[in-house]
Amino acid sequence: MKKLTQSLEDYIEAIYVINLSSKVIRVKEIAKFLNVKTPSVVDAVGRLTEKGLVIHEKYGYLELTDKGYKLAKEVNDKHEKVYKFFNKVLGVSDNISKKDACNIEHYISKETMDRMIKFIKFVDTCPEGYPEWLKNFNYYAKHGRHPSKCTKNNVSK
Repeated sequence: MKKLTQSLEDYIEAIYVINLSSKVIRVKEIAKFLNVKTPSVVDAVGRLTEKGLVIHEKYGYLELTDKGYKLAKEVNDKHEKVYKFFNKVLGVSDNISKKDACNIEHYISKETMDRMIKFIKFVDTCPEGYPEWLKNFNYYAKHGRHPSKCTKNNVSK
């Protein structure tokens, strides 16, 4: 199957996320979740149905097919990992991390994504705890200067 557009990935991810908390998914819930008009949802759902990713009876409930569920989970997992990298590792605010993750998840290469995942796992499981250099980076990002313990080695203060 040809790769989905960014828009269709957003729709299938929305269906997946809504389905996590609700057994019943309707067009109006997707429209509200994505802040779009219902005709846009109807069009997208039609295209997802043609691709065999969604089952939707006119004016009825929606559900993901097995293939759709697998793809939606992959998109959502990628989104969550990019969000975590921005928010937990780089210290980017929650709202900006969510927005940027939503945009970048569609374009990031597998190689870069794999590397980010390994980096997050390394930081999370480091036996020495949260790496000192990452604490120093977060201090630098917040204050615009190195912490005092770093300045002795910094030639270009």
